[in-house]
Amino acid sequence: MATVTQTNLGTQHDNIKITLTAADYKPAFEKNMKKFASTASIPGFRKGMVPVGQIKKMHGPAIFNDEILRIVGSEIDGYLQNNKIKFFARPLPTANGTNNFQFDMNADKDYEFDFEIGLQPEFNIPVLDGKHTLKTYKVIVTHDMVDEEVEKMRLKAGKMTEPETLTGEDDVLNITLTPCDAIGNVAEDAEKKTNSLLLKYFAEGFKNTLIGKKANDVLIIKLNETLDAKVLPAVLKDLGLNPTNSDDQNAYYKMQIDKLGHIEKAAVEVGLFEDIYKGQNITTEEQFREKLTSEIERYWADQSKIRLHNEIFETLVHDTPIELPVPFLKRWMAEGGEKLRTMDEVEKEYSGFEHSLRWQLVSDKLVSENKIVATKEEMELGVKYGVMQYFAQMGLGNADGSEEWIQPIVEKQMKDPKHTEEIYNKIVTDKLFYGLEQQFNLQEELISLQDFIALPQSHHHHH
Repeated sequence: MATVTQTNLGTQHDNIKITLTAADYKPAFEKNMKKFASTASIPGFRKGMVPVGQIKKMHGPAIFNDEILRIVGSEIDGYLQNNKIKFFARPLPTANGTNNFQFDMNADKDYEFDFEIGLQPEFNIPVLDGKHTLKTYKVIVTHDMVDEEVEKMRLKAGKMTEPETLTGEDDVLNITLTPCDAIGNVAEDAEKKTNSLLLKYFAEGFKNTLIGKKANDVLIIKLNETLDAKVLPAVLKDLGLNPTNSDDQNAYYKMQIDKLGHIEKAAVEVGLFEDIYKGQNITTEEQFREKLTSEIERYWADQSKIRLHNEIFETLVHDTPIELPVPFLKRWMAEGGEKLRTMDEVEKEYSGFEHSLRWQLVSDKLVSENKIVATKEEMELGVKYGVMQYFAQMGLGNADGSEEWIQPIVEKQMKDPKHTEEIYNKIVTDKLFYGLEQQFNLQEELISLQDFIALPQSHHHHH
């Protein structure tokens, strides 16, 4: 029987040595030789009648090597399973151990194999003691915000024409933005982004520059000097940038005007109300504004919730003491993934990798301890809600879930393993964060929209 020994190398970092003697591998090797001989087809011999000696001469070394490695793999898997060892990734052969892969099928000798493993740590989550306080925010919805939304709805329901040049604030620019330097030089790997903006969304000092511009005109712009301060954060987010980062705000872009449009706004009357809220029996401007107000409140309540969950996420990641086998993890990143990495690449990526790993450990522990699962019924409801949202966003009606045509779509999506896995994980994550909210003292603070947008981001974002 193979000998397996485990010794410590450092924090949560062990060595596993497997020693094989001839008694461990020789019987299995001889058995495989006979099995191979019984099925082998070799010119000059009848199938299944090839002498074992001939097989050994022709294929013995390869069969011997495969058998040795199979036994080693089986031994380490069995050892980890039988001893209920929780480990990261998979064991790695030691970089400078005593492994000798020059096997000799004619010599009955011992072989030693050394592996490194990273052990998953046991840990507590002290921040979940019910004594920690987090802020949550309620955005104050003002008349100006509702007025802006009314104008957006008028534009949404308005009629589009295509002027030759830019002439007024309600003109629309369909643009392509490409990052560049101050004089317009673009890097080879620069990623282009498209956007649509009203002329009124540009800074006062830049609007006159745009008047008279046509499709295919190109300008070099600096974001924080070109866009209105209220619009800048949203555009930065569209570009995948941080709205509060000064370097991102000061970035230069090559802006190409792809197409121009002019919207004739819809009048504020029943036709507009019905166009925006089909079948909801909104007949007065007061009802229309009340509906918009509730939607704005709900949107910013959702954004506040997202921010709270991100704050909880970061608090758990950074305030939970977890000892990790850092040298092993770095080596695994370099050698154990789908592609090899240099140590310079590992050092650059390790911080983000460890951040994600710590959250994985914390969330797995909480999900397991609290037995959080998503039932089939919950998943079907999640899929149905997604279908309803899709049709609403596409302007194809406001389905309430009772329509007969929805069920076949739900059943089809429930048969898609990738889609059901996404739904399952979303439901489990939602349940996890709902439970976590109850374990903090939440202090609600009223805040203006401008101040809410300007709040600093917490470390990283969770997805």
